Amino acid sequence: MSTALLFALIPTFFFVSVTPGMCMTLALTLGMTVGIRRTMWMMLGELFGVGLVAVSVVIGVAALIVQYPQLFVILKLAGGGYLLYLGIQLWRSRGKMAIDLNGVPNNTGRLQLATQGFITAVANPKGWAFFIALLPPFIDPARPLVSQMVILLTVILTLEAMSLMVYALGGKSLSKALQKSGNVRLMNRIAGTLMIGVAGWLALG
Repeated sequence: MSTALLFALIPTFFFVSVTPGMCMTLALTLGMTVGIRRTMWMMLGELFGVGLVAVSVVIGVAALIVQYPQLFVILKLAGGGYLLYLGIQLWRSRGKMAIDLNGVPNNTGRLQLATQGFITAVANPKGWAFFIALLPPFIDPARPLVSQMVILLTVILTLEAMSLMVYALGGKSLSKALQKSGNVRLMNRIAGTLMIGVAGWLALG
């Protein structure tokens, strides 16, 4: 990849990554309810999903999604329904995602968190749209595709990971502020509302 393209790639994908969206809202929510360490499992699944979407766009798998939109709709609705269920549980201060009323986070499973991140990334229509629109200009047909993809993925996933961590830290800070005033139930409801918002965004986007 040419130096000029690389210098154009970094700010472009930085602003795409840091812009509030489903995955960033999810990171904020989990940072608030399960803590930074466990949120990193969601981040791992989300980054894997983002990488898969990016590679799929470059090799043309996106064309299959355009041909068979029903499969994508099913994935969106299933993912949205699952997140809606989690959001309702949070609102009721129940379930593994919720903080108990003594202020102690529950021990949410790593696989559950990673799957949540992966589904949110892969089923995000705006994510596909961004990559379909933004990736092709950064691919030089005269250069080896594999080496370009390595550079692209390294830059994109690094920026995405940094942005997710910023949002997760923001959620953790909000959690601490609310816990000091003893508003654990309010914190669960804020997290639940955010989760329900992500569910609607995913299902209806």
